[in-house]
This record gives sequence, C-alpha cells and structure tokens, in this order.
Amino acid sequence: MIVHLVDGTYELFRQFFARPSRENDDGTEIAAARAVVRSVMMMLEDGITHVGVACDTVIESFRNDLYDGYKDGSGIDPVLFAQFPLVEEGLRALGIPTFSMIEYEADDGLAAAAVMAASDDRVEQVRIWTPDKDLAQCVNDRIVQYDRRNDKLIDHDGVIEKFGVPPASIPDYLALVGDSADGFPGLKGWGAKSTATVLARYGHIEEIPLAAGQWDVGVRGAAKLAMSLEAGLSDAILFRTLATLALDAPTVADVDALEWTGPTDQLDVVAAKLEARDLPRRAADVLASR
Repeated sequence: MIVHLVDGTYELFRQFFARPSRENDDGTEIAAARAVVRSVMMMLEDGITHVGVACDTVIESFRNDLYDGYKDGSGIDPVLFAQFPLVEEGLRALGIPTFSMIEYEADDGLAAAAVMAASDDRVEQVRIWTPDKDLAQCVNDRIVQYDRRNDKLIDHDGVIEKFGVPPASIPDYLALVGDSADGFPGLKGWGAKSTATVLARYGHIEEIPLAAGQWDVGVRGAAKLAMSLEAGLSDAILFRTLATLALDAPTVADVDALEWTGPTDQLDVVAAKLEARDLPRRAADVLASR
C-alpha cells in the first residue's frame, strides 16, 4: 500500500498563480479551488487508493505566539484567500479525508499523518506531495517527498543532495539559514553552503562548538560564524522550534481512514458550484472499477 498526502494549500497557491480567473454563476472566483479538486480526482483515476489532504484553514498558527515576525495572512490576495474554504468543501464532497489546520499548519498535518501512516506495517511507502523544504525533515526509509512539477521522488539521499544535510538536520539548517516564506531571518552570515558544511559535521546546533578554533571542519569566515552563533544562540534555538513540524497535529486515527470509499451526497451540489459537473460521473466510474 502506498499512502499519498497532498499539501492542499501549496496546490491552491500554485493553481492560483498558474490559471486565469474563472467565476461561477454566482460571481464567485473558483479557478484555483476547481483545479485542485479536479487534480485530486485525477489521482483517484490513476489508481491511488489511500489519500489525505492537509489545508490551512487560517494562516496563523501556534507559531505566531512564539515569534512576532512569523508569517500571517496579511500578504495574501483576498481572491485567493476566499478560495480556502471552497477547496476544503470540494475535497470533502469528493470524499477525500481533509485535515483542516487552525492552531497548526498544513505542513504539521502532513508530517503527523506521514509518521502515523509509516508506522503501519501494511504501508510500503508514504509520499508527501510537495517540494516544500520543511517536509524534508520527515523523509526516511518509508517516507519520501514527491515533487509533482518535476515528477521526482525525493528520498533520504535526495534530501542530502538538495540541502547538504540529512533530514534530521533540516530544522537546524532552516534555523541558521532562515526561511523568508515563514518569516524568520536565520543568523547573520550563515548561508546555505556554510550551514550545510557545518551541520554535515555536527548535526545539530547544540553540537556546534561556540569557538571556531574548536571546529574540525573547514569553513570560510569560521570565526565570524562562531561569533554570530554565540550571540544569536537563543534565536537559533527559537527558529529551530519554528521550523520543527508538530507531529501531534490533528489528522486521522489510522491508515484505514485514508482509504477513498467514494464521494458524499453533496458532490453534485459542490461540483456545480465549481463548474466541474463531470466530477460525480468520474467518481462513480472510479468507485465501480474497484
């Protein structure tokens, strides 16, 4: 069994910027939400049996209480934000287990569901459908990322190839380099190359000696990097907390709850709202073939 977990928020953003505007008869903008729901329908038609989608119902999360500069919804196009509930409505009508994140983020939901699914002996592989760097920390011998745009699976070695560090060091890597998308800056002077070199040797922030003279790895500007780390150590630890995905995010109880068993009786209504009236027929065809 292969379990597929989709980042609904990532897909909604991607479709919003890739597709022209489309309004339904009520004047509601539907292009991005419609595209996401139809793409999940295509996954079912391709034979996927176990699938879940994590969505950010709101942008703010518990991380905003930890750090004032953490991302919020202030920069999101209102036309895009208005489709957040619509995509969840469409996915649920299609019968897709959908994790609505309020206190947590979609990435937390994906991580929690991935770890849960990977613990089931029946599961051969868990595929997280997003190239998001945060999710790289979840990759192991049974969990991979799937980069849909490039049709590429990213496994343990793929994470190292991409970032220069193994999955377990990804939160430390993001803490030092920073993550502009999430709103924390990292530490001064710590670029991607120097961070990867140091963490490849020491693994985690606490293991990095605060005196550059104690480092046994060659890095340009080591003295300045060590000073920056010593001065900003508490910030680095906080940033790592922000970058660490919460595995207690609410999703589903077990893998069986991720099995697609057909649409709900609301699909006709929601499909009309999304101007995707072929969805009920397509869903019925897939169900009949299983």
